[in-house]
Amino acid sequence: MKPYIYKEQNEIYIIDLRKTLEQLKKAYEFVTKIAAEGKTVMFVGTKRQAKESVKEDAERCDMFYVNERWLGGTLTNFKTIMQSIKRLDDIEAMENDGRMEQLSKKERLHLDKQKKKLLKVLSGIRKMKKLPSCLIIVDTKKEAIAVKEARKLNIPIIGLVDTNCDPEEVEIPIPANDDAIRSIKLFTKTLADAVIEGRNRYLKNKEFIEESQKEKAGRGKTEEQAG
Repeated sequence: MKPYIYKEQNEIYIIDLRKTLEQLKKAYEFVTKIAAEGKTVMFVGTKRQAKESVKEDAERCDMFYVNERWLGGTLTNFKTIMQSIKRLDDIEAMENDGRMEQLSKKERLHLDKQKKKLLKVLSGIRKMKKLPSCLIIVDTKKEAIAVKEARKLNIPIIGLVDTNCDPEEVEIPIPANDDAIRSIKLFTKTLADAVIEGRNRYLKNKEFIEESQKEKAGRGKTEEQAG
């Protein structure tokens, strides 16, 4: 973390805020580019101070998130995670079509308990059909398993890193206090804004391409009729 430390005072390391802003700008541009290509990101933060911000901003930009326990294999064993998501879908389907009512009380209680457990850990990634193109992580030390899985799969990481973290583990480290709620909120909000900006570009480009194709098809028909 030495490049990001401004000074040491009373055995406390003070982060250079200029470096923080530089890195945050770099991360913003990176995420905007990813979203503009139609790709997805995943927000990760399971510590108490991060849970609300991670969920709120991930949902605001319509991206995936993990703010409860990180399930080992979320990335590296994604097929198993998909099976758990399917199990959750099946239980809800049983509730909706009345099959649940045909079961015994004990079986219903068991399935209800299973559903709540699955919802708690899968809600933020339930719609994820393929691996994200980037992980946005609050506290890379606490989320060491997520970092390890992403690195194994060469998925880029943007990490909020405090003085006790290793910035070398992530592509774009953001040096900051990863225990302060305001610091975490700035991090998640800024990168959610980047997703929204990039996604808007993607949708505009997509709309432009579709309109161009319609015009081209229309001209082709006109030429055929004229011929």
